Amino acid sequence: MLVMAATAAILGVQAGQTGNVFAALMTMYFVITAFATVRPESPWTRRLIVAAVPLALAIALADIAGGVEAFNSPRGARDGVPFQMFFFLATVLTLAAIGDLRVIRFGAPRGGARLARHLWRMCFALFIASGSFFSIRERVAAILPEPFATAPMRALPIALILVSTIYWLWRVRRQSVVPASR
Repeated sequence: MLVMAATAAILGVQAGQTGNVFAALMTMYFVITAFATVRPESPWTRRLIVAAVPLALAIALADIAGGVEAFNSPRGARDGVPFQMFFFLATVLTLAAIGDLRVIRFGAPRGGARLARHLWRMCFALFIASGSFFSIRERVAAILPEPFATAPMRALPIALILVSTIYWLWRVRRQSVVPASR
């Protein structure tokens, strides 16, 4: 995921696509902090999370600025992205940064809470990556047959990621200890 996101950021810079650059940086932020969550606590993981907080807040501020610009545009969108998505991403990033600040102050969560933190961050990174691909019809049509390029079929993978994330978060948070597989 990190290699994919870094490649997307480089290609986005080369093509002048700021939206793809921010999506790649968000994906990298969520993957790095998810990685730091499952690693044993150490000064290295702490520094990683401390360094990630300003990145998340900077991207959130850029998303807010993009949302305001999109809101004030005639179509309510910027580069095809509706203003609501900018504000949604800014909210998620801000909440994630607040969670990082809690980890910095009180230490990493334990048990199911730790797994839930890792899970939602990895799944949100996957949501961003899949949304970046499936939201553009031309990209999907270049790879998949025509029936898969319709709007409902393009929305299906994104919706499945959200539904599975919610299910697994519910399941992990419901059980204090995740049982071993049989």
